[in-house]
Order: sequence, then structure tokens, then C-alpha cells
Amino acid sequence: MALLKVKFNQKKRVKLAQGLWLMNWFSVFAGILVFSMGLFLKIELRKRSEVMDNSESHFVPNSLILMGILSCAFNGFAGKICYDSLDPAKFAKWKPLLKPYLALCCVFNMLIFFVALICFLMRGSLDSTLAQGLKNGMKFYRDTDTPGRCFMKKTIDMLQIEFKCCGNNGYKDWFEIQWISNRYLDFSSKEVKDRIKSNVDGRYLVDGVPFSCCNPSSPRPCIQYQVTNNSAHYSYDYQTEELNLWRRGCREALLSYYSGMMSSMGAVILLVWLFEMSVMVGLRLLHTSLESIANPEDPECESEGWVLENSLKDTFKSALENLKKLGKFNQVEAGAEGAEGEEGGKTPAITTVS
Repeated sequence: MALLKVKFNQKKRVKLAQGLWLMNWFSVFAGILVFSMGLFLKIELRKRSEVMDNSESHFVPNSLILMGILSCAFNGFAGKICYDSLDPAKFAKWKPLLKPYLALCCVFNMLIFFVALICFLMRGSLDSTLAQGLKNGMKFYRDTDTPGRCFMKKTIDMLQIEFKCCGNNGYKDWFEIQWISNRYLDFSSKEVKDRIKSNVDGRYLVDGVPFSCCNPSSPRPCIQYQVTNNSAHYSYDYQTEELNLWRRGCREALLSYYSGMMSSMGAVILLVWLFEMSVMVGLRLLHTSLESIANPEDPECESEGWVLENSLKDTFKSALENLKKLGKFNQVEAGAEGAEGEEGGKTPAITTVS
């Protein structure tokens, strides 16, 4: 028994073709939207590529761009088929191509669904990418005189100001690295010498943070140096008082920003996928209803359209049997090639009579 079997007359077939033509052009605009989203996400990721460890995060925008281009191409082609289906003479040239085209549509829709899932599941990979990238970026914060790294201080400062964050996981991350350049240290000072000698790596570590960590909304002037020294500031206790520094780490801030963006895009892609599935089902019904016309010379006669010629269970069984037959055919061919090789390898024995 066919799946989703529907009876059509000429009027219904014409309405279906016209509706599908319109839906395909809506799908073209949806493809442009998907392409634009991918381009926007790629630009946003490139803005902060200096604080990302690798380029894995660009898999999502690249996939969206590709899906957008394919969507425009597939749906533009389908729109042409639907328009020509109104004229039996024009539709005849598309008949041999429809089955392969519908198979490609199935693969395309599976890819769209996969990209939508990736948009929701990319958070873990993005988290590790940001964590390592920010860690490396903070190490290079002081290298304002080093070619290739001189921009890092500005990048980190602008990032912390824009996203209202501080450090990788929090402001204390700055206590573990030397973020002040050696050119601004007085090495004749006893304090500087003592701090450098106090750790094995010979770094100048302070319990301070860059100015970009300061919260301008705080009523108190920013305490960015000697953050953990209560006696250095009047009426101050860093353990109990709410500091006038940004509490949230930049990894969390960026992850929240990009995850929210990707989740919204994933929801849009799912809607596009549902729309594409409905277009594909409609195109299949149009295809089968036109093929099943009993008398091609009488376009007004009734016909039947369906999505699957057999039930879902029977179609699945038939597909498995075809795969098995294909596997056996490949084994027979491999066995035949092996036998030919063995026969070719044998050499006849030659006896010499003296």
C-alpha cells in the first residue's frame, strides 16, 4: 500500500504545481537567509580569531554558507520544474531527471538537519577553543614590542570592555601571569627584584589587573592594583566587599554570546528544514501524479500521487535487499578476479628428455 496516496484531477495538479512554484521561491529566499547567517557568524568569529585556539569553530559558518548556496540552486531548479509541469510538453524533458533529483533532495535535507544539530552541539568544542585561545592571548598581553603580538593588548582590552568580563575564568587569572612589560619595570627597585625572585620562572607577578577589567558603574574608584591587600586601601575587604572589577570571565561571556547566536541560527535552520521537507513531499506528489496519468493525451483525467510506492516497512525491506544484493555482487566480482589471478600465476611444468 502506497504511503500518503492522494487522488488528483487537473485542477488539483495545477494548484499543487503553482503552490510548489511559490514555495520554492520562498525557499530560495530562505537559502539567502541561511547564507547571510553563515557569513555574519564567520565575520563575528574572525573578529575574535586572535583569542581562539584553532579554526574548528569556522565549520558551522562554512556549513551554513554552503547550505545557503545549495538551497538557492536546488529550489531555483525545482521552481523551474514546477513551472514547466503546467505544460505536459515542457514537463516531458524533466521526467528522467526527477527521480535522481528527489534522491539528491533527500541527501540535501539530511545535511540541513545535520547542520542544525551541529549549531546546538558546537558549545563543547567552542568552550575548549576559547579557553586555550584566551589563555595564550593573556600571555602575550605584555608583548607590545613583539611583531605579530603587538596588537594583543588592544584586542584583550577591547574584549574585556565590550563584554564586561575579566580574565579567562575570572580576574584572578591575571595574578598568574606577567602582564606588565619588562620595559616598564624598574629593575633597580628592591620590590621588583623581590617579586621576580619570588617565583621559579622569574616573572613579575602582581595581584593586579589591567584597567579594562574595571567596572565604570562602581561608585568607588577602581582598585586594580593590590587587589588582595586589604591594608593598602581604606575601608576595604576583598573577600567580603563586592569588587569594582568585572566578575565574569571572558570565556564564559564569549561562550554565552556565540552559543546564543548559534542556538538561534539552529532554530532557524530547523524551520528551513521543515519547509524544505514539505516542498520535497509536494514535489514527489506532483511527480507521481503526473506519471500515473492513464491517458497522456487527456490531461483532464484523474491520477494518483504518492510519496512512497509501498509502505514504509516494505520500502525499508526492499532497500535492505538491494544493499545485500549489491554486497554479494561485489563479493562475486572480487572472487572472480582472485581466481583469474591464481590461474594466471600458474606456469605449466616443462620436462626435458635427453
